[in-house]
Amino acid sequence: MGPSTANQLIHTALDGGITFFDTADIYDYGGAEMALAKALESTTRQKILLASKVYFPMSDDPLDSGLSRRHIFASIDNSLKRLKTDYLDLYQCHRYDDGTPLEETVQAMGDLVQAGKIRHWGTSTWSSTQLRDSVAMAHALGVSPPATEQARYNLLCREVEKEVVPAARELGMGLLWWSPLAQGILSGKYQFQSKPPSESRAADPGRIGDFLDQALQHKQAMHFAAQFHQLAQEIGHPTASLALSWCLDKQPGSTVLVGARTPEQLNEALQATEIAWTDDIRVAVDKMKCGQDWGL
Repeated sequence: MGPSTANQLIHTALDGGITFFDTADIYDYGGAEMALAKALESTTRQKILLASKVYFPMSDDPLDSGLSRRHIFASIDNSLKRLKTDYLDLYQCHRYDDGTPLEETVQAMGDLVQAGKIRHWGTSTWSSTQLRDSVAMAHALGVSPPATEQARYNLLCREVEKEVVPAARELGMGLLWWSPLAQGILSGKYQFQSKPPSESRAADPGRIGDFLDQALQHKQAMHFAAQFHQLAQEIGHPTASLALSWCLDKQPGSTVLVGARTPEQLNEALQATEIAWTDDIRVAVDKMKCGQDWGL
């Protein structure tokens, strides 16, 4: 994505009322943070919420990864520099680090809050046990506990409903959803065992990934996606809009993260907030038996 497209997307988002922007240091190895900063340079900082993440290796240096105090402190300074800001509204642990004591990670995050470099910290793709342990550890240390959990959630991937969602709500944590369109499966543009559109993620060997590759060959999952697409057409909404709106209806108060590649996709996403869910629509979706344990 070039700078002009990024700028157009950001300003389309701002015009549509979006004020929360989520990125990570690992995205294009810092390039995404710099592109976001460039696109937001004419926007008043206090009017937006900025979030980034830390965990994945940023170089071949074995110390340049994970959730050690050293890596967290170095990474936040690098992210702040790339994002051209003095603080982040939310800084997230991109994965759980089995190689670092939880106490060290929680203390480091709490210290960043105390130092004013971040306002809140959160987690991403952590288990319910890890969430509870981190909150308990924060209370024991007297530092700020994690405020949010960012998890994969969509009509095909509902595993977090069993334990993660109840734990987060019990702990008072906000919920953010990544991959709400199941990497495009729920956009209506893919068909079972058919050649994907030329400009789609599935058509690019470098971007398709294991999940999308497996889902496209999964007969039941693709059959559900086709049924959902048909329902969206019948009730007069873009398929992607309905899929995003489902997340909001199913989990009130949560945040859906939109990864639009074009202004057209973003405008479709913005329509999700305008969809009024009725019992008939909910029943129609439930009858499709979505969210089975399909191994995706």
